[in-house]
Amino acid sequence: MENNLMQMEEEIVKALRTVYDPEIPVNIYDLGLVYDVDVNHKTGHVVVTMTLTSPNCPVVDFLITDAQMRVESVKGVKSAEIKLTFEPEWHRDMMTDEAKLELGLL
Repeated sequence: MENNLMQMEEEIVKALRTVYDPEIPVNIYDLGLVYDVDVNHKTGHVVVTMTLTSPNCPVVDFLITDAQMRVESVKGVKSAEIKLTFEPEWHRDMMTDEAKLELGLL
């Protein structure tokens, strides 16, 4: 059971890595926008807590809808909820090294 949960979480992360902010050529996971992925293995419900690079992000609806659809496409996921938070506030240090390299920050 534990192995299945880990595999599902890995697949969810892979799915989140296919969601891109149209204004930034890096996926939301590597940008550090995803704070938490909570999987209820019994119900198949997933809650993703994430933020935005800016509270005034013009593509917020697109990102949330895209993330939800991608997570719900993962085998074993019955439903997904995307929770938006601005605590803690996002900053560049949250990005992976790959994202920083892609954006010329390393």
